[in-house]
Amino acid sequence: MSQTPTLRVDPDATAGSAAIRAAAAAGVQSLFTLSGAHVFPLYDAAYRGARPLRMIDVRHEASAVFAAEAVGKLTRTPGFAVVTAGPGVTNAVSPVTQAYFNGAPLVLFGGRAPEFTWGRGALQELDQAPIFAPITKAAHTVREGERVGQVTATAFEEARTAHRGPVFVEAGIDVLFGPASATPEAPTARPRRQVGDLDQIAALIRAAKRPIIVVGGDVWSDGAERAMLELVEKLDLPAVTNGMGRGVVPGGHPSCASRARGRAFGQCDLAIVVGTPLDFRLGYGSFGPPAAPADVVHIADSPTQLATHRELAGSAAGDLTDILITLSELVGSPGDWSDWRSAVSAASHAAFVADTDALTADRDPIHPARVYGELLPRLGDDTIVIGDGGDFVSWAGRFIQPARPGRWLDPGPFGCLGAGLGAAIGARVADPDSPIVLLLGDGAAGMSLMDIDTLVRHQLPVVIVVGNNSAWGLEKGPMRMIYGYDVLADLAPHTRYDEVARALGGAAELVARPRDIGPALDRGLASGTPYLINVLLDSEAAYPRSTTGL
Repeated sequence: MSQTPTLRVDPDATAGSAAIRAAAAAGVQSLFTLSGAHVFPLYDAAYRGARPLRMIDVRHEASAVFAAEAVGKLTRTPGFAVVTAGPGVTNAVSPVTQAYFNGAPLVLFGGRAPEFTWGRGALQELDQAPIFAPITKAAHTVREGERVGQVTATAFEEARTAHRGPVFVEAGIDVLFGPASATPEAPTARPRRQVGDLDQIAALIRAAKRPIIVVGGDVWSDGAERAMLELVEKLDLPAVTNGMGRGVVPGGHPSCASRARGRAFGQCDLAIVVGTPLDFRLGYGSFGPPAAPADVVHIADSPTQLATHRELAGSAAGDLTDILITLSELVGSPGDWSDWRSAVSAASHAAFVADTDALTADRDPIHPARVYGELLPRLGDDTIVIGDGGDFVSWAGRFIQPARPGRWLDPGPFGCLGAGLGAAIGARVADPDSPIVLLLGDGAAGMSLMDIDTLVRHQLPVVIVVGNNSAWGLEKGPMRMIYGYDVLADLAPHTRYDEVARALGGAAELVARPRDIGPALDRGLASGTPYLINVLLDSEAAYPRSTTGL
């Protein structure tokens, strides 16, 4: 019986091992990947070396990067993904772009064709760094083995420094097999520059009659969640939370005005936007009545994030904790806006009452809101909820207000469908104990469902709820509105995603009646295994949008 010959390689002697040491020194504990020969030295070092990492292999490179992004978002330590050259790297473009728009810290290490054959047409020879330059904080090509460790260490520091985001590093296979450099030293963190006139902003707050504060994801990323909640409570400000800002002002808190978002945005006279861009989600920075537009204050974690497309009444950038504490001290006490707070609170209550019928709807086919009517009482304070979908997950954005920050993940403004399975993998690795519920539209499910196999192989329990309305719901309604008909918006009716999950080794069930949703959720949450619940929904029950977003 013949044996495969082995090449004896010291796992700590290669340049690839220097990259792994740099990752471990930056706080990385897990590596997400899909196996490829161009990056074998990194695997060897992570598996056998002195600084081992847990390795999670997925079924598509995109899921590896989405998982790393989730780790970066939840832990505020950069996630780490490693992909092989050529298609492995290009498959990562969309998730890296999503992380860029989200300001999520991660490092993507890509394999690369050998330097010694460069220009002669080696397998998967592609100059990859220029592809990533517009969608990362930095994109590095390393051509000398002795620089791999230091460049990787620098990449982690770049990723975690505000404004956070993804960084790409690539090195040829011959470079990675070359001799290792000394253990790299972490670059010295640069002091953050603070800009803006906080006295002016405080004066605007004191003079306002109908102020609101918008709490964005960078409040969480910058570690400023406590300072934000203290400012909101001290000044009695109505607060609307956004993205990873959800839970900073908990759902049910007297100041949480997210259910009265329309009233708050449409009638305020001052909008203080903290830690999120003035993009389409915030009407590009338009607040208040059309006849009397509100003043807008923008506060960001770095000067590069401050809006330039509209005039601002005030702005500041820098360490968000310092800025919020200083503002709280400068303003001192709430202004004369008790009537305004009462009006916003009344609007929040009215929105809750108006949704009661949908949340409890007992009809066939199932109204999508009924899924949330059953899910909401089953969500603990520590439950991580992940949204990946269009119309079905829009309902989640309407109803789910976490009790704690760092418990909500969504694709953010770039809106990648198919991010959910990767996010669930990363969330479970980052948090081994908390319940995790992944909400999937059936369209999104078709893009990533094979990674249930990853959850099963690596024993990562997650409850997956598929809202199966047999359509691309986010497109079906708007196309009908514009053209009077829809085309290319229907999926096969009642696809058995539950059978797909079982075929991949998970547990699953089909739900076709409203009364069966709650018991199915209970079974899933108690199962301790990847568990998919395929809920057949009414395709005509579209999310009630005030805009198509087109």
